[in-house]
Amino acid sequence: MSPEIIGLISVVGLIALVLLRIPVGVAMGVAGLVGYAGLDGWHRALNRLGNTPFELSNGYSLTVVPLFLLMGAVAARSGMSRDLFRAANALFTGRRGTLAMASIGACAGFGAVSGSSLATAATMSRIAIPEMQRYGYHDRLSTGAVASGGTLGILIPPSVILIVYAIIAQTPVEELFAAGLIPGLVLAFLHIVVVWLICRLRPDWAPPTPRIRGLARLAEVARMWEMLVLFLVSIGGIYIGLFSPTEAASIGAALAIALGFATGRLTPKGAMEAVVETVRTAAMLFFIVIMAYYFAYFLVLTRLPQGLVEWVQEMGFSAMIVILLLIGFYLILGCFLDALGMILITVPVFLPLVIALGFDPIWFGVLVVVVVEVGLITPPVGMNLFVIRAQQPDMPLATLYRGIVPFLGADAALIVLLLLFPALATWLPGLLF
Repeated sequence: MSPEIIGLISVVGLIALVLLRIPVGVAMGVAGLVGYAGLDGWHRALNRLGNTPFELSNGYSLTVVPLFLLMGAVAARSGMSRDLFRAANALFTGRRGTLAMASIGACAGFGAVSGSSLATAATMSRIAIPEMQRYGYHDRLSTGAVASGGTLGILIPPSVILIVYAIIAQTPVEELFAAGLIPGLVLAFLHIVVVWLICRLRPDWAPPTPRIRGLARLAEVARMWEMLVLFLVSIGGIYIGLFSPTEAASIGAALAIALGFATGRLTPKGAMEAVVETVRTAAMLFFIVIMAYYFAYFLVLTRLPQGLVEWVQEMGFSAMIVILLLIGFYLILGCFLDALGMILITVPVFLPLVIALGFDPIWFGVLVVVVVEVGLITPPVGMNLFVIRAQQPDMPLATLYRGIVPFLGADAALIVLLLLFPALATWLPGLLF
């Protein structure tokens, strides 16, 4: 049996294991180990499995993950998310749909600190949805805004998904952070446009809320100062070349803790809970990334990615047709796999093809993240929807599914913009780095 066939069988087996609800890290480890053994014998396969954790965890790149996770966990327990929602509400005050727009703005802001879509959706659903229900907003608008707005957490830096992509694709984290900023802001704006259109077509879905005026409005907007300080110091430090990503993450985590204690809203118990949450989440991510690295090494030995490149060249497909086919594949896969699983399974296979076609791996990373975002809000997986359902157990799933439909248009629009104007993602990293 040829190495390419062994690699293809392992990929199919991996997808089958994940669809059977085997944890993605375990599935990648099993598929990589069995495939490696079939290719080069059990002794070499086990030897490589033993060396991979040490080689990867001994590197510098993984240290950025727990530090950014800690910054987000501390920010959530310090009440910054509630302040951010109130500040966004004051910014959009006086418009129909103010609270829905504020939810999206708060999701974008909190995503710029937490780096996690699920954490953003969980946090904002506890704050924003009850507030919209209090003013008579339609459930489809309130849940759709929070579920779709939560996906901004994996595009706006610091994004855990972008960090994982950087590790797998061997691309600089700081360049990916810069590449994701403008598309993330554009996507937030497109979400707000969707809310505006819904309010124009169905004004009864968003009853007017009291207008905030003058000094009261200024005072509410000023509540976001902590989030702005965290973002400007950590991510801004990366952009201007003052810090490396790891240094920025450590400074951001320390600053979040200091601000929490200084304002009196972070207790020692809350700080300990944030540390425990960070350790658990980081351990899970490290295990998955290590197994993904092992599986990617096995795929390189099979020459499956190179074989895919040669096959596409023989078929004579144009570069844009290939990208469109990949987008379609990701959209289908997103109905069954979570975002992290899709990144880890597909990038080692598809990235060599994308580079061979002349595309920028930084641009492709942003495009992939935008596409897998759709999987976070589409059935049957739709993790953001289930997170919201856990916070709002009386909310029918059918309402959640119908609520996100208009917001899928915002994601589709951004995908089209990235295809037509790649500089949307490549201009800022080219300027800074």
